[in-house]
Amino acid sequence: MGDARRAACRSAVLQPVRSPVWGAATAAVERAERPSAAGLSAISRPALSRPTLSGPTLPRAALSGSAKSAAAVDPLPGQRQPRGAPQPADTSPQPGDEVIAEPPSQKIANKSAMFSGLDKITGRIIAFDAAIGETVQFGALQVTPRICYTRPPTETPNTDAFIEVDEVTLQGDVKRIFTGWMFAASPGLHAVEHPIYDVWLTDCKNPLVAATAPPEPPPAAAAPPAKPAAPPPRRSSQQAAPQLATEPAAPRR
Repeated sequence: MGDARRAACRSAVLQPVRSPVWGAATAAVERAERPSAAGLSAISRPALSRPTLSGPTLPRAALSGSAKSAAAVDPLPGQRQPRGAPQPADTSPQPGDEVIAEPPSQKIANKSAMFSGLDKITGRIIAFDAAIGETVQFGALQVTPRICYTRPPTETPNTDAFIEVDEVTLQGDVKRIFTGWMFAASPGLHAVEHPIYDVWLTDCKNPLVAATAPPEPPPAAAAPPAKPAAPPPRRSSQQAAPQLATEPAAPRR
């Protein structure tokens, strides 16, 4: 009898009360726990958050355009260029091309070189010239030109000279302070380094060019030979000889 009562009490506890309020509450709980398919997929697969860039971002169109232009200009190793990309021009010489060598620049040697000298203490500039191989002293400097070149008038002026500059010290010693080429167009390129004096090349004069005689005029064309005079016309044998005038006969007595 006790077991039957306990079983009845257990069944009474486990069975819910069948009332309208309980049924409505149970239905609401079931609807809340059972979401729709779209909501279920969103809950079961949470979307991953995209990483945010710390710097300023460019539009997607600009990024794609820059990537395309970079790929067209500098393709990766082993990657073919797109068909629409311009091909680099082939500048290598072809077998049929004619190669023209540029003639070397013509130099004209001169007998003298022209210089300008600056005294940095007084600020005075003196112009002087020196023959090739001749030593000229300017202040405490001795200037010796070895060669002086100019260019023809048809070429770009490029006057240069090979110069040797020595310094005479207070003890009377001679010390070489400069040896090399000076350029008239660029005085500061190879300059003499001295605390008091400065010397630079300005020009060359007296070119060593043999005097060429003026070209002889072409010989005049020979006059055509004169035509022989036409012979006088000959008289034909049929032409009658001129008749001599006859004197009248004297009357008879």
